[in-house]
Amino acid sequence: MSIDLAIERTAEAERELAEQLLQCGERHGAEHDVFDLTRSRAQQAQANLERLASAAARYGTQIDREPSGSGVVVTLREKTSELLGRRPQPGLLLLADLEQLHLRASRASLAWIALAQAAQAAKDPELLSIASDCHPETLRTLRWTTQKVKESAPQALAAR
Repeated sequence: MSIDLAIERTAEAERELAEQLLQCGERHGAEHDVFDLTRSRAQQAQANLERLASAAARYGTQIDREPSGSGVVVTLREKTSELLGRRPQPGLLLLADLEQLHLRASRASLAWIALAQAAQAAKDPELLSIASDCHPETLRTLRWTTQKVKESAPQALAAR
């Protein structure tokens, strides 16, 4: 069985989602709701990775649990966000970032589905429980990106 591969792919998708969430929050620091929620969602993706790490060890694989992105690049993103403030251009950037977040969350969601199916086939109730508990958190990120696009698009796209 290739459950180890499914675990690795799911971990990669969650890690990339956490990274993208942190980057988005840093770029849009002037938008406090975006900053706060992306941090919260990134922490949840990290928690999902932690849960997955225990299963990875049982299947003889290791996963990278740490999102990249710190130091100079983070500081530069934060300063750029402060300089841009709330002008219309940041609204367009936010829509583009939300699109990327949605795609990353969709990929992670599909990975959780595949992992759950593999866990069922392997009759691994512990892995199935992890997938069943973590997948809804990824779905929350998907719902948030959809809602945030609905809120942000009119201002960003209809602004003159």
